[in-house]
Amino acid sequence: MSSAIFRLVRCKKSNTRYVLEIMRHLTTFKLIDTVARSRSIRQAAEEVSITPSALHRRIQAFEEEIGEVIFERLPSGVRLNAAGELVIHHIRQQLAETDRLKSRLGDLSGVRRGHISIACSQALTHYFLPDEIAKYRKSFPMVTFEVVVLDHVAAENALVDYQVDLALVFDSHQRPEFEVTLVVQQDLRAVMSANHPLTKLDTVRLQDCLQYPLVLPTKFFGGRLLLEEALARTSLTLEPTIESNSFDFLKKYILNEQAITFQIPIGLPRNGLEDNLVNRPIRSSDINDGFLYLGQRRGRTLPVASARFADQITQTLAKNFSAV
Repeated sequence: MSSAIFRLVRCKKSNTRYVLEIMRHLTTFKLIDTVARSRSIRQAAEEVSITPSALHRRIQAFEEEIGEVIFERLPSGVRLNAAGELVIHHIRQQLAETDRLKSRLGDLSGVRRGHISIACSQALTHYFLPDEIAKYRKSFPMVTFEVVVLDHVAAENALVDYQVDLALVFDSHQRPEFEVTLVVQQDLRAVMSANHPLTKLDTVRLQDCLQYPLVLPTKFFGGRLLLEEALARTSLTLEPTIESNSFDFLKKYILNEQAITFQIPIGLPRNGLEDNLVNRPIRSSDINDGFLYLGQRRGRTLPVASARFADQITQTLAKNFSAV
């Protein structure tokens, strides 16, 4: 199977130009990608089960082949330099294309193999993605998955950089390279213990929630941004008692006092009750809805397995939530 590496040459009439030369270097590509992610030759060597000296020689041979050093050697490890950033982008593109080819070949042979990598907001990991992946693997048990939890900016960076196939993120700030395939509406719900005084109400006011200790996600999460945008239109202030990037921690903590946290419906149980926790919708006039975005890298043709899984979750989302 052919893929490509960069051969860098000097041109007298212009700056450095990069010429693609087709070669068989998939193994080397994977090794370089591992080093770039871990930023450590020793750690990468442990991951791929070879000695650091052997890995170092492979990198040096590659650098000699293209005529450029791609890693800066630091006391704490290594990092990509400017040439390395160009190389790693190309490498990841080629590896992604190779995975797509393998997936298509698997379909031809009837094996239905494949690997699906997806970046998502934390809310998707409690119920939605575990259920969807389990449903998918009942039909295609030889397909493997990688799920990484990232904030919306990091998720889109991973998508653009070919680190993942799909992104499913809440309240995304879209980049030009992010091709949105589905948008569904998500309101923000107040979550509290079953014995909280506000459970007597069918719908709560945002100002009522502020009368109790607030246990909130950090500022990079979409729900937190919606809260701050809503309060910016009022004279009210947001003063969290506790902040965390773990929704599991937030949910566990509010069982200890009459505190409130917030979550979107896709991150809540469908029957509305979980571990003595309940949720209540917030009056629509108090806060705007957010949006859940499903997307892929613009212009990329997904591997068969990833495209099939994207179709499945699109159908589930469109069936259960309001598509925009």
